[in-house]
Amino acid sequence: MNTTPATTVEAVVTDFNVVTGLSNSKAPLQRRLSAMAEMYADQEAAAAQLAKEDVLVYEFFDMGVPSTSGDVAYGTSITYPGKVGDEYHMTKGHFHEVLDTAEIYYCLSGRGYMLMENPEGDWQAAEFTPGQAVYVPRRYAHRSINVSDTEPLVTFFAFPGHAGHDYGTIETKGFRKLCVESDGKPEFTDNPRWQA
Repeated sequence: MNTTPATTVEAVVTDFNVVTGLSNSKAPLQRRLSAMAEMYADQEAAAAQLAKEDVLVYEFFDMGVPSTSGDVAYGTSITYPGKVGDEYHMTKGHFHEVLDTAEIYYCLSGRGYMLMENPEGDWQAAEFTPGQAVYVPRRYAHRSINVSDTEPLVTFFAFPGHAGHDYGTIETKGFRKLCVESDGKPEFTDNPRWQA
């Protein structure tokens, strides 16, 4: 006979627009160019652009689910159109602190890529179009990239509540690959600033 007392967990109810990703009840976490400039390969272009305007590169909404094992954290991410030099706007990107945890992203609107890499050196890029889901395997760092000139890339994401976020590794090393515009199309190239 199970003598463990039942626990009551309050349901979490959140709102977000399925086209824009914006929420009326949650405050976004925003990343402006000033917080992202070091992520871009062309540091001169980043400095020149920042001198003109500290644009909003992306924002995301954490829907407030407990960060514990057994729970599912979720939210929306909005990456705005633009480039720094030839490199498209992107999220900072992260590993999970618990490396063996995966994440799922569902594209609500816009067009872009999920760039992924693992510590062993493999990298992958999966395309985002509305209605497509991208599964980010465990052990892979990941970053969203908006390749549209005009519309935001909006995704819904979900991951194990206890996974955590490791931004520091990406801030230190960068990603192995860049997504740049070449002849009017996205192209993945080696990142000259990547630290092995």
